[in-house]
Amino acid sequence: MDESLRAQIETYLSRLDGLIRRGSQIRDTLANDPSNTSAMAATRTWQEDCGVTVNQLSGGSKAHWLARSFSEAFLVRSVAGGAVVETPPVEIVKRLLGVLEQAVGSLSRMDDGPVMSASSETPLPHRFDFLHNPELRPVVEQAYTDGRRALAQGDYDLALLTSCGILEAIVTDALEHKGLTALAASDTPAGKIADWSFETRLAVAEKTGLIRGGCARLPAVARTYRDLTNADGKSGPKPMVSERDARVAGQVLHVVMRDLNPGR
Repeated sequence: MDESLRAQIETYLSRLDGLIRRGSQIRDTLANDPSNTSAMAATRTWQEDCGVTVNQLSGGSKAHWLARSFSEAFLVRSVAGGAVVETPPVEIVKRLLGVLEQAVGSLSRMDDGPVMSASSETPLPHRFDFLHNPELRPVVEQAYTDGRRALAQGDYDLALLTSCGILEAIVTDALEHKGLTALAASDTPAGKIADWSFETRLAVAEKTGLIRGGCARLPAVARTYRDLTNADGKSGPKPMVSERDARVAGQVLHVVMRDLNPGR
C-alpha cells in the first residue's frame, strides 16, 4: 500500500476512534440521565463532527452507503406501521456509533485506491477469503460482525474475546497451512499446533515471518483472553476489560489480517 494512502487511512481511523470514544461517553451519560442538558449539548456537537467526517469519507456524495447509513440513523421509526414514536437521543447515538464502526471496518480493509469510493452500493461484508480452511471463513466472518456490534454497544468483554478468538483462528490457519515440518526448521516448540498456547502461536507466526510485530500492542488482558471464559463459555469474574483494551485488540486483529493477506 502506498505510504501516503496508509497515512491518510490512519488519520481517518484515529479521527473515527476519537468520535467513537466521545459517542460512547455520551451514550452512557444519556442512558443514566436522558434529560442531562450538558449531554444533550455535547450530543449535538458530536453529531455535527460525525457528519463532517462522514461527508469527507463519502466524497460529498449523499448516495454513498456511509452517507445513507448516517442519514438513516436519524429516521423516526413507526410502531408496527402505526403511530410514529420519537426516537430517544440515546438510541440515535447508538445508531451513529454503529455507522462509525462500519466506517472503521471499511477503512481497515482498504487496498490501493481512494480512501472510500463514492458508490451507491451497500458495503460488502467483511471477507476472510485468505483463510486456507474454507469451512472456517463463514464462522470467522460472522464472529467479526458480532464483535463489531458488541464494541458499538459497549460490550467490551465480548468485543475483546471475539477479536482475540478471530486472531487466534486466522494465525492458527496460517501455521497449519505452513505445516509443522516447515515450522520446525525455525526451532519452534514440539507438539501439535493445537496444543500450543495463544502466546506461542503468535510468537511462532512472527518468528517464521507469517506476521510482523503488530501483536506487541496487544494488552495483557488480551494475551490471556482464554481466562476470561469459564468452561461453559460464559464470561466469568475475571479482570475487567476496558474500552481501550477492546479497541486495541481489534486494531491488532486488522494489522494481522493485512499481514496474512498482503494483496488485499
